[in-house]
Amino acid sequence: MKVKDITSAIESTVPLAWQDADDNAGLTVGDPEAEVHSVLVALDVTEEVVAAAVGCGADMIVTHHPIIYRPVSRIACQSPQARAIAEAIRRGIALYACHTNLDSAPELGINHLLGRMLGLTDTAVLVPTVSPEVGFGIVGSLAEPVKPELFLQRIKKVLGLKMLRHSPVKTDSVSRVAVCSGAGASFIGNATESGADLYLTADLKYHDFGEADRMILVDAGHFETEICAIEILFDILSKKIPTFALRKSSCSRNPVNYMV
Repeated sequence: MKVKDITSAIESTVPLAWQDADDNAGLTVGDPEAEVHSVLVALDVTEEVVAAAVGCGADMIVTHHPIIYRPVSRIACQSPQARAIAEAIRRGIALYACHTNLDSAPELGINHLLGRMLGLTDTAVLVPTVSPEVGFGIVGSLAEPVKPELFLQRIKKVLGLKMLRHSPVKTDSVSRVAVCSGAGASFIGNATESGADLYLTADLKYHDFGEADRMILVDAGHFETEICAIEILFDILSKKIPTFALRKSSCSRNPVNYMV
C-alpha cells in the first residue's frame, strides 16, 4: 500500500474540492509513492501524536487539522509545530489532513454527525458551497420543542462537557437548531436567517455573545465539537481498506484547559 492509495481512498469519499478556498487539506508532508504499512488517525499532528506513530510503527498520520495551515517560513525546531514536522520527516512519516472538506461533507461529515447526536431531523446545509448538499454547518428541527436549559444540558451530555458558554436565554423553547463545528462565528448571520432558536459552534468572542438577540449562541469548544472526526476518518478508511492496519490516536489532547 502506498501513500497515494490511502489519500485516494479518503478523497474518493471526501474530495479535496469540498474544502474551503484558503484551507490546506491533503498531503502536507511525505511522498505519494512511499510505502505505508500502518496509519494512525488523530485530530491534530502534535509531538505526542508523532511519537505515538513511531511507537506503534505507523508510517502515515491522518488528521482533521492540517499541521501546515498558513505558509511556513522556516522549520528550525523552535516550536512544537516545527519539531513535529521535523520528526515526521526524519522518521519518514507522511502527514495528511482532511479538514474543511470533512466539515462540509454531506451525511458523513462532522456537522451531520453532531446533528444526529443532538436529535436533529430534516436537516439542511446552513451555508452551501459547491452544491446544495455540500457546505458548512447544518440546520434542523427537534421532534418536539425543548426548554433551553434542558437542551443545553443535552449538549453537555452528548459532547461530554464539564462546561459550555452561551448567550442570555431569551426564548422559552428550542425547536430549530443550527450547528457548525469548530470556528463558526462568521456564520451567525446565516444561523439567524435560518430561523434557528439556538446556534451551536465554537471560538466565539465576547462581542458575538453581546450581539445575540433571540437566538441562543452556544460555544461548546473547538476540540469538543471536532474530536468526532477521528471516528469518521477511521470509519472511512476501515470501509475503503478493510484489511489495512489502522489505529486511533489515544493522545489527541485539547490544548484548551478549564478550571471548573
